[in-house]
Amino acid sequence: MNSTPKNSISFRVWGRYALFTDPVTKIGGEKCSYHVPTYEALKGILKSIYWKPTLIWVIDRVRIINPIRTQTKGTKPLVWGGGNTLAIYTFLHEVEYQVEAHFEWNTHRPELKQDRIDGKHFAIAKRMLEKGGRQDVFLGTRDCQAYIEPCEFGSGSSIYDNIDELSFGLMFHSFGYPDETGKDALDSRFWFPTMRYGIIEFEHPQQFNNSDPQLITRHVRPMTAKEFELDVNLLPVEKQEVEQ
Repeated sequence: MNSTPKNSISFRVWGRYALFTDPVTKIGGEKCSYHVPTYEALKGILKSIYWKPTLIWVIDRVRIINPIRTQTKGTKPLVWGGGNTLAIYTFLHEVEYQVEAHFEWNTHRPELKQDRIDGKHFAIAKRMLEKGGRQDVFLGTRDCQAYIEPCEFGSGSSIYDNIDELSFGLMFHSFGYPDETGKDALDSRFWFPTMRYGIIEFEHPQQFNNSDPQLITRHVRPMTAKEFELDVNLLPVEKQEVEQ
């Protein structure tokens, strides 16, 4: 019998609304959600559960449980300089997903090598997941509160269990931050996801370094990584576990 790896978790996340913003509509006053979660949005949920610069969360796959529905609402977002403006947002409505992910050591943080104790990080991550997350969980934006709980990936039924293939065209995948890539730059990644029987399997961020025309990387701007040092501005996992 195979045991569960000491770096992998799966969970159920659901909420009344979700807004996985298409970058094309993000700058203006109107926002429209992608039909499925982006890698970056799911990674944000994992960071709300548990995160340290010692590790990098990698999203393996997501399962779409509920029918993809949209709902348009008038909102009053804040504007620079104060006050509000009127905008129309298109949200996903009544969403539920199952997510499977694992963490890997951040090899671009050699100064945190002593903090790479997988069993302890895994134990804390599981405990935080069972508590519903260390921080508030959102589905793409703070306007969309979400809830999480542990689950077995693939359990229960999905509305798309019998749909063999559904493609979504070009979509935003994730950002490449300097502390995770080793480059003094912020990059954006795009890909062409396909859902098969309700499941989307994500490309690993490292795959965007190859010449696959289906995996697109664009430079956004120069950026440097924040510096961390154990026992200075970062608590070692041994002390962290004691204080949990």
